[in-house]
Amino acid sequence: MNAVIIPARGGSQRIPRKNIREFGGKPMIAWSVEAALATPSVDQVIVSTDDAEIAEIAQQFGANVPFLRNAELADHHTPTVPVIADAIKRMAELGQSFDNVCCLYATAPFVRSQDLENAYQQLVERQLADYIFSVAEYAFPVQRAVTMNADSRVGLLQPDFEQTRSQDLPQAYHDAGQFYWGRVEAWLQAKPIMSSHSYGYKLPRTRVQDIDTEADWEIAEWMFKRLNP
Repeated sequence: MNAVIIPARGGSQRIPRKNIREFGGKPMIAWSVEAALATPSVDQVIVSTDDAEIAEIAQQFGANVPFLRNAELADHHTPTVPVIADAIKRMAELGQSFDNVCCLYATAPFVRSQDLENAYQQLVERQLADYIFSVAEYAFPVQRAVTMNADSRVGLLQPDFEQTRSQDLPQAYHDAGQFYWGRVEAWLQAKPIMSSHSYGYKLPRTRVQDIDTEADWEIAEWMFKRLNP
């Protein structure tokens, strides 16, 4: 069996209640729940939350919320892997075990079920992979990044590439912050996601946007309207 686990704590700081704030006519978390439910290889969609209101809304859109997350795993310092491992263990206590689990963030309104399915199939095909996760290209060559001191004076972060043509620089990618398929043993053994045993699933930049600040939210709304006229 395969599960999607959506971590959604109640105490978001920079955008209060962002996991259930209305986005595109629905609570934000609804977009992730619905995409997961529409993915053929997903047997269970579980929301891990410490918040009763988030739990209720997630259930309204079809997710399973069989437990509330403990407070020590719900602060803003808690990384993702222990939260997913905790959910796997809690489900095992309830008599349900999984082979593969996808961590899908609650603030991923651009996620598509086809991407979740395709990434899952890549995990199955790559027998040595611990994780497959979403990535996107940097819009500008990272080798040309600059630093800036307190006096606004700039310097090249990688001066060796100052004279290299941009078309000759290798493409760099970043974590798209949407989903992470992983084998259950990888989650339970707390294997790092960023490792040589992980593979990237490329998403177009037009469907990737972090939503951590109000400015991010505004950009995401603009992008969403462009994609859904």
